[in-house]
Amino acid sequence: MTTKDRIYRSPAAIAGGLLLLAIAVWLGIDALVQGTGRTPWLALAAMILVIPLVVAFTLRPAVFAGEDRMRVRNPFRVIVLPWGQVAAFRSSYSNEVVTASGTKYQLWSIPVSLRARKKAARRTARAEAGGPRGGGRSRGMGGLGFPGAGSTAAAADAADGPLRAETDKVMDELRELWESREKAESAQGEVSVRWAYEVLAPVAAGAVLLAILIATG
Repeated sequence: MTTKDRIYRSPAAIAGGLLLLAIAVWLGIDALVQGTGRTPWLALAAMILVIPLVVAFTLRPAVFAGEDRMRVRNPFRVIVLPWGQVAAFRSSYSNEVVTASGTKYQLWSIPVSLRARKKAARRTARAEAGGPRGGGRSRGMGGLGFPGAGSTAAAADAADGPLRAETDKVMDELRELWESREKAESAQGEVSVRWAYEVLAPVAAGAVLLAILIATG
């Protein structure tokens, strides 16, 4: 039975990308329709350049994790890594996968949120300390002051272990899957990297056209 890949994407990036695309299309079409002289051509060149870049950096990135390999779809490349070729996952200011040869690939669709990490650390510290205290009232049971309700919830949080930011949880899931599958015979093979020419070609065309229009203006 074939198991479907787990797919990891950034909802914030997708939302931001859709907003940027809407703005770019709106301004571009307005310039094409209302513009005079060279303006429509400049708008067309800018759209050919900008729209693929917005898609590449916001909508395109994704990580697909299967039983035998992970596929990393970054803005300009697609990297396929059998689990047997993965050496480590690293998280600092960005999330990365490291291959057995030492090559690092950034996981664009799993961005690091330092704010989320700090928030999780504060909640963990409060849970370990027995929950927040203030004015002798507990925050449990809707803040009505029932004794022990807040400390009970804090104890439950502490029992579950340290709280983690969402993207750190995703990295934990990837590490667990890798550790369980790295020795499997079907998870062996070579790393493959493919450039995303479907993104690079229109970007290059838009850049060349825009440069020619500016140079001849």
